[in-house]
Amino acid sequence: MRKKSNTRRLHPLPQQPSMAISSPFLLHYKKISVLVFLIIIVCLIVFLNTASRNERVSISEAPLNQLYTVEVVNEFPHDPDAFTQGLLYAENDTLFESTGMHGASSVRKVTLQTGEVKAIQKMQYSDFGEGLTLLSDRLIQITWRQSTGYIYDRHNLSKFEKFHHGMPDGWGLATDGKVLFGSDGSSTLYQIDPQTMKVVKKQIVNYQGDEVHRLNELEYVYDEVWANIWMTDCIARISHTDGSVLGWILLHNLREGLLHNLKKQIDVLNGIAWDSDGDRLFVTGKWWPKLYEIKLHRLKTPFNGDIKQICMPPAFPFS
Repeated sequence: MRKKSNTRRLHPLPQQPSMAISSPFLLHYKKISVLVFLIIIVCLIVFLNTASRNERVSISEAPLNQLYTVEVVNEFPHDPDAFTQGLLYAENDTLFESTGMHGASSVRKVTLQTGEVKAIQKMQYSDFGEGLTLLSDRLIQITWRQSTGYIYDRHNLSKFEKFHHGMPDGWGLATDGKVLFGSDGSSTLYQIDPQTMKVVKKQIVNYQGDEVHRLNELEYVYDEVWANIWMTDCIARISHTDGSVLGWILLHNLREGLLHNLKKQIDVLNGIAWDSDGDRLFVTGKWWPKLYEIKLHRLKTPFNGDIKQICMPPAFPFS
């Protein structure tokens, strides 16, 4: 009987007094619900935008996806008879340059603004000048098809001595102030002790699993080794710790612009100089009548091309 009385009601329940004030409460509840809903929507939008932005940053900053174009900031005169093989910035708008070709090779001190050669040391006919770097007051140059080079007094280019290094050939040279980095036209990046001038480490430069051949003129920039790739308009940004390519700088517009306007013989892009104090970057080429100060811009639009085809020619069978 107790169970039945608890489950059946013979009369409707009387009207509850609280129902008279339910309408304002319900309205207030709806307002709170709408406000909470809007807050949730805003938070969701912010979260999605943040996630999307973070994804874009992680993709754009992935080392193997860094491509750069260049903006010309300044143009300076450059000796059109200089077959540039090595280039560096010293200070006070002064450059040092190594030139090649048998009978025309030299080391020279050049004024940036005018291109005037302030001092020059010509090399003997058998020497073909190549990479050049500056370590303290020692101006160090290597030669092509030899394992030899010269160390000059930067203040007096007529004072120099010959040395031997352990690379099979001499192409590019740069320094971080502690070691020398060298190239021999292959995919090998060498580290050389500047005191003994002997090779202490070798690394194979690689990009996405493939070797990067024809490393040419070198420069040490932003804690990276930058290398002209011979017979291309590309500069590879290389990690000196593991030899991986961190990014590519595309400079096709520079040479193409010269060819279009000058209509005369010029050779390939070659020559990188960095003013670390002024954070200025300079490039030129062999027999180029101009030297450019450039600024890098990360390529943000999809790249319509194959970097490996454009910037990574096959190994050259030097004899």
